[in-house]
Amino acid sequence: MTELQRPLPKYLTEKGNIVRLIALTAAFALIFINIYAPFGSETWFDVTELEYFAYSSLVILTGVMVVVVSRVIMYETSKKKELSIWNYLLWVAAEVFFMALFYTLYEKFILHDTRNILDLFKISAKNTALVLLLPYSVLWLYFSWIEKKHQLLQYTQSPTAADPTKNMIPFRDEKGDLRFSLKHENLLYIESADNYVNIYYSDNGKIARYMLRNTIKRLEEAFKGSEIVRCHRSYMVNFEKVKILRKDKDELCLELDVPSAIALPVSKTYVQSVMDTFTRFSLAQKE
Repeated sequence: MTELQRPLPKYLTEKGNIVRLIALTAAFALIFINIYAPFGSETWFDVTELEYFAYSSLVILTGVMVVVVSRVIMYETSKKKELSIWNYLLWVAAEVFFMALFYTLYEKFILHDTRNILDLFKISAKNTALVLLLPYSVLWLYFSWIEKKHQLLQYTQSPTAADPTKNMIPFRDEKGDLRFSLKHENLLYIESADNYVNIYYSDNGKIARYMLRNTIKRLEEAFKGSEIVRCHRSYMVNFEKVKILRKDKDELCLELDVPSAIALPVSKTYVQSVMDTFTRFSLAQKE
């Protein structure tokens, strides 16, 4: 798997971070157009500087609606299917294209710019790329830093949830607060539910569920190196509870050792990780 084919970090499609991205992009675009006057905007209106600021800001914010619509669609899409880094880069390229097209059509048909429409589009594309890619890049680095900082705090301030030698597994919410503890042998699997996860466990012979505000991506990092592994974009499984590893047609499944015969799918992205865990777990059992 190449770097571009890797799953897109979940923090890029979290609702709060999408709102932050749109807000920063809009603010940067306003500053950019009023300081550098791209797209020939200084010729749009024969007005005072204050009026120019008001009119140009309205036009820029209208153009930013392309980003708003795009990110809403991205958010909904990410809940249904796993996006890769390559998908994200293509998505951003489409945002640049459509935003540049909006400004090109605005200059040509609203402001009646006499320049060739292809030349107008080239200029708009260059300026739009700067308006979008700079805040996008800065926020990607910032979100990544926040994610790693949060993980570091979890490791340094509390017992590691992934430590298989601990009898109890502490589950913490997105802020790092302890919300739920569970015996290791009782955990069955974890299911992603947008910005929440459902923790399924055995309780006196019955299957119970606890909903926790956190992401499966963060839990995947916390459980790294243990028998609790990611097998699907929506699932993690406690390998101690896996009874059967089987292949149905083209799909690999994990059947759990519970009366209700629960079977979890294994997506192609996580097949290697699951097989490595299966091998390691089998060798440990023999020892």
